[in-house]
Amino acid sequence: MIQSLNSLDTQLFLFLNGKHNAFFDPIMYWFSDKLIWIPMYLLIAFFIVKHYKMKGVVMLLLVGVVIALCDQTASHLIKNAVQRLRPSHEPSLAGLVHLSKAGAGGMYGFVSSHAANAFGLATFLFFALDNTFKYLKYWLFAWAVLVSYSRIYNGVHYPGDVIVAAIIGACYGFIFAFIYLQFDKKMGKQSN
Repeated sequence: MIQSLNSLDTQLFLFLNGKHNAFFDPIMYWFSDKLIWIPMYLLIAFFIVKHYKMKGVVMLLLVGVVIALCDQTASHLIKNAVQRLRPSHEPSLAGLVHLSKAGAGGMYGFVSSHAANAFGLATFLFFALDNTFKYLKYWLFAWAVLVSYSRIYNGVHYPGDVIVAAIIGACYGFIFAFIYLQFDKKMGKQSN
């Protein structure tokens, strides 16, 4: 079972990674870069605090917790326990993997911390924000999908790495959005 899943994952990776071209190479490189998204994060934080005031600060603190948990679970706990080589380090795929200028990445790839973090953020804000931010909620999921796909495109993750990471991130995001909404409901009752 695991061997056939691994084979399917490798075939899908080679198909998706093989669909590269000179136009998308720099775009997908930048989609994977964490620093390029800082202006977007700051803008989102500004609008959340402006709209929600102190509740927005609490929301942003929980976003920090969600991302820290996603990142630590993916980068340290699971990667070190599973130790599945990234496609960029898999000897049987030598010469078949298209890499971006970012390079081959660390040794192990299961699961993708980029995907876990992106889906953790998107899921938390999807449930925590009200409908004033309806378009942002959908943009964040589209962004999370593109960040995740860029990891395959850039040759450093299998599709299974990003799918499992997305599920982990979504679970953390949902749990902490639920905690936030319960806290918000409780605080609303106390102020009445």
